[in-house]
Amino acid sequence: MFSLPDLPYAYNALEPYIDERTMQIHHDKHHAAYVKNLNDALIGHDDWLSMSIEELLKNLSKVPENVRTKVRNNGGGHANHSLFWQIMAPKAGRQPGGALGKAIDDAFGSFAQFQEKFAAAGMGRFGSGWAWLSLENGKLSIEDSANQDSPLMQGRTPILGLDVWEHAYYLKYQNVRADYIKNWWNVVNWDEVARRFKES
Repeated sequence: MFSLPDLPYAYNALEPYIDERTMQIHHDKHHAAYVKNLNDALIGHDDWLSMSIEELLKNLSKVPENVRTKVRNNGGGHANHSLFWQIMAPKAGRQPGGALGKAIDDAFGSFAQFQEKFAAAGMGRFGSGWAWLSLENGKLSIEDSANQDSPLMQGRTPILGLDVWEHAYYLKYQNVRADYIKNWWNVVNWDEVARRFKES
């Protein structure tokens, strides 16, 4: 069975950039619903329930067809949000150094150019979805995905993800997604992103 992870900080810890009420609803309602719906979809499919969420999504094409769409949507939602909470932190921001910083410079020209391209992916995602920094065969790339799809479903490893569903920002930013993205950089936990980069 999959379970809802605790937030690694208080609901109000990301203020003023992400408000407390949004974090409560986003974690306790949206993420919790993805976990419940995923577990419900896999009742009777115990082999799948015993996998990690990452393994489940990597093997999505083998999931029984009658539950595959529910697993895609809710499993993706669970994986994406589990990453999202971890790659944010209070008193974070700045920019990455070390191997990750060098890899970003090599792939995108500079950190500023990376931020510009990543923000463009988030702004360019029509409707609901995500912007990602992902890794494949040691190479970094920026991509975006619809709904709760994940790079894991395409064989890539996400190390940074930005939720651009309206529920992630609408209470504070209304329809101004650009302001949400601009302020989100202040809470990116680059230590965690660097750890994921190294592990991958």
